Amino acid sequence: MKTIITTTVVVAALALTGCANSSASGRSSTTPSAGSTLTSCGMQLTVPAPPERAVTLEQGATEVMLALGLQDRMVGTSYLTDAVAPEWRSAYDDVPVLAEQYPSTEQLREANPDFVYSMRASAFASDAAGSRQELIDLGVPAYLSANDCEDPVLVPDEVGFDAILDEVTDVARVFDVEQRGRDVVAEQRDTLERLTAAASDTGAPSVVWLYSSVNGAPVVAGANGLADTMGRVAGATNAFDDLDAQWSETSWDEIAQRDPDVIVVADLSRGLPGDSADDKIDQLRSDAVTKDLSAVRDDHLIAVPATELDPSVRSIDALETVSTALTEYSEDRR
Repeated sequence: MKTIITTTVVVAALALTGCANSSASGRSSTTPSAGSTLTSCGMQLTVPAPPERAVTLEQGATEVMLALGLQDRMVGTSYLTDAVAPEWRSAYDDVPVLAEQYPSTEQLREANPDFVYSMRASAFASDAAGSRQELIDLGVPAYLSANDCEDPVLVPDEVGFDAILDEVTDVARVFDVEQRGRDVVAEQRDTLERLTAAASDTGAPSVVWLYSSVNGAPVVAGANGLADTMGRVAGATNAFDDLDAQWSETSWDEIAQRDPDVIVVADLSRGLPGDSADDKIDQLRSDAVTKDLSAVRDDHLIAVPATELDPSVRSIDALETVSTALTEYSEDRR
C-alpha cells in the first residue's frame, strides 16, 4: 500500500534545486548528457541534464513516465483519476505520492524536483502546484501537454494522436531514453495504422461519447477533442460534432433527438454517484427519455476507462476498445 506524503514544509519559499547526480536514477554519472531545450505551450524549457528527481502532477503524465520505464527518476506523483494500468502498477507503487489531488506549492518544493510534468493546465494553478513561470524562474523546467495549454490559442485545433506521440518523444529526449520513446511510438503507430485500415468496414455509425452526468446534465464529446478524433479513426461519426468544444453539457432530450447508434460510456472511478459506467448504463436503461434509444435498446453501449478518453499514452487502448466494438456492431447489422 502506498503512503501519501503529508509532511509540513517549514520554509514555503524554499527554492527548488536539481539533483542531477542522484544515484537513484540507475544511470551512470560518468556519461552525462548535454541536456536539451524544447518548447512547451509557448515556454522555452532548458533542461541542463537528464532529470533525476521528476514529479508528475496527474495520472496522464505519470503513465507516460512509467511507459518509458522512468519510475526510478521520479520522486513524486499525484492525482489519480482512475486505476493505474496493470502493466505499470508495480512500478507506480515504488513512487511516493505527494497528494491525493494536486500537491500544494509547499508539498512540491519539499520534494525538491528538477523537472515537473503535467498533462493538465489546472495542475499549475496558484491554488495547486503554482505557475509554470514561477517554477522556471526557480530553475525547474515545467512541461505541459500541448493538448491543454494555459493559453487556449496554443492548443491544436484537433486533439489527436500525433500530439500525444510527440509528447512521448519530447519526454524520452529530455530523460535521455530516446530508444524507449521510439519503441513506444512505433508500437502505437502500428496500432493506429491497423485500426485505421479496419475502419472502412464499420459503416460510419453515429456515436455519443458520454463522459459524466453528476449534476444531472450529461457531458458529451464535441468536435474539438480526442474522442471526436478517435471516432473518426475508428470509422464513426460524432453525433455532437456541431459542438465547438472538447466536452460540453447537453440534455438527455437532445441525446434522444439524435438517437445515436452507439454510446461510449466513460467509467470514472472517483466514486461520485453516476460516475461509474454501470451507473450511467443503469440510468440510460431506466430513464424514460433514454431507455428507447437505439443504442440502449440494441445494447450497443461501450464502457471505456475515463482516463483513456483524455489525451494520454493509454488513449490508444480506448481506440482499440471502441474500434473492436464498432466492427462487431457493423457485423451485427449485416
